[in-house]
Amino acid sequence: MNTETTTLFANKKGFYGRYGGAFIPEILQANITELTDKYQEILASRDFRATYREMLQHYVGRPTPLYYASSLSRRYGYDIYLKREDLNHTGSHKINNTIGQALIARALKKKEIIAETGAGQHGVATATVCALLGFPCTIYMGQTDIERQRTNVQRMKLLGANVVAATSGNGTLKDAINEALREWSRRPEETFYLMGSVVGPHPYPTLVAHLQSIISEEIREQLFTETGQCNPSAILACVGGGSNAAGAFFHYLHEPDVLLLGAEAAGMGVDSGHTAASIARGHEGVLHGSYSRQLQNADGQIIEPYSISAGLDYPGIGPLHAHLAETDRAHYIPVTDQEALAAGKELAHAEGIIPALESAHALALLKKLPVIKGRTLVINLSGRGDKDLTTYNQHLPL
Repeated sequence: MNTETTTLFANKKGFYGRYGGAFIPEILQANITELTDKYQEILASRDFRATYREMLQHYVGRPTPLYYASSLSRRYGYDIYLKREDLNHTGSHKINNTIGQALIARALKKKEIIAETGAGQHGVATATVCALLGFPCTIYMGQTDIERQRTNVQRMKLLGANVVAATSGNGTLKDAINEALREWSRRPEETFYLMGSVVGPHPYPTLVAHLQSIISEEIREQLFTETGQCNPSAILACVGGGSNAAGAFFHYLHEPDVLLLGAEAAGMGVDSGHTAASIARGHEGVLHGSYSRQLQNADGQIIEPYSISAGLDYPGIGPLHAHLAETDRAHYIPVTDQEALAAGKELAHAEGIIPALESAHALALLKKLPVIKGRTLVINLSGRGDKDLTTYNQHLPL
C-alpha cells in the first residue's frame, strides 16, 4: 500500500492520484469555478457549521446509533456493529449531504435546485431539504427506476418536487445524471446542481465525501465508548458511486490497521455481461465530468450497467474509490444480486432490521471476508429497506 498517495482530499485540480478532475462544457465553467472557489470558505464559516450541526441533530436525528448486532456476531464469530444510517430522517445517509449542499446553494444565492436520483433516496432527501428551505426542486430519475421505486417517487411529489423521467439508455441513474447535467447547462446561473454521490466534476467528489464524513466521525466516538478503541478491525460498506462508503471510510483513510472493504454490485455475475462492478470490470475513462473507472467497451462507449439495486446500478465509481483501489488502501469485492438478497433476508430474520438492497450488498461481505487481524467489524447500514419490499417479495421465498 502506498500511503503517501492516499489523501483525504483531492489536489487543487481535483485529482486523487490519477483520478478525478473537472471535464465539463464551457457553459458550466463559471458555476464550477464559483463552487470550487467558495465551498471551503462556506463550510468553514461559523454560521454554516452551527446551522449544519443543529439541523443534523434536531432535524435529521444524529448521531445515529452504533448498534451491536448480537445475533450476527454469534453467527460469524466477530463483534459486529451496524452504523444505523437507516434511522436518519428520510431513511438513509443521503440527507447528510443534501442539507450541506442546500445550505451552500443558499449562501451562493441560487434560486432553484436540481438533482438526480437512482433508488430515490437522494431524491427524497433533496426534496425534503428543499421543502424545508424553500427551494423549488426538480429531480431527474430514470424511467426504469421510477417503475421499481414508486414509493419514493410518491414521497418526492408529496414533498413538492417536480420528478422528471429520464428515458434514454436503460432508464437508470446514469441517464438521470445525463438529463440533470443537460438541464444545468441550459440554466446555469440560477440553478444549483445538488450531486448525490462522490462522482461528477471537482469539487463534488471531495465536497460530498466531506459532508458524509460525519458517519466515520461518529463511528470513532461511539466505538471508543463501546470498546475503549476508536478503530475497528474493518469497515464494510456498499459502493455504487460511493458516498456512504466515502463517509464511513473518511476518518480511517490514514489508519492502515483498519481494513476498508467496499461491496460493488456484481449483478448476475462479473462475467455475465449484466453487472455494475466497475472496479472488477471497468476501464479508465471520463464519465459525468470525472476521470475514473467505468464500464465501457473498446471504443470508450459506456456499457449499460445492471444491478437489482437501483442505487448501485451505475457504470462508474467515484475517483476517490478508484484511487483507494489502485493504491490497495481499500478493497472492493463483487456481490451478486442473489447474495445481496440472501444477506438482506438474513439481517431481517436475525436482527429484525430490513436493510435497503444497497446495504444488503455490504452485509453480504460477511460471507466473503479476507483474513482480518482482530474481531471488530463495523458495517455501514446506509438505508432502510421499505423502498425495496416489492423486490424482496418478487425474488425471495418469504
